[in-house]
Amino acid sequence: MSATSIKITNEKLNLQECIDFVSEDSCGGIVPFIGTVRNATQNKTVTQLDFSSYVPMAIKEMQKIADTVLEKFTIEKIAIHHAIGTLKIGDIPVIITVSAPHRNAAFEACQYAIDTLKETVPIWKKEYFEDGEVWVNAHP
Repeated sequence: MSATSIKITNEKLNLQECIDFVSEDSCGGIVPFIGTVRNATQNKTVTQLDFSSYVPMAIKEMQKIADTVLEKFTIEKIAIHHAIGTLKIGDIPVIITVSAPHRNAAFEACQYAIDTLKETVPIWKKEYFEDGEVWVNAHP
């Protein structure tokens, strides 16, 4: 049985699916990170976001993050799910869940996973404002 669940989808992300995947009787902690679309950035009102990705490479990079987390931290399982397409205010573009026997490892692993995802995974975000739009996170 795999210790990782990696997904990029146009569908709405499901937090319970991620929690169910990482749940283990041997684990005393599950840490979720849920990224949500906020209504403002840089003193501008955001109306929506559009996420696009080079999916095959993004999946490979997300799996690399999960494999590193499993090696680096004392955790049991990790799920990394990301949405692509148009998302409205309050929608969820990313969910990461981590389970571990002890909470500190779960917290540290989850933070490492989201920070690394934002730095290395080819998922791009376009922010739409009332007066225009701009690409952000134009890396890697």
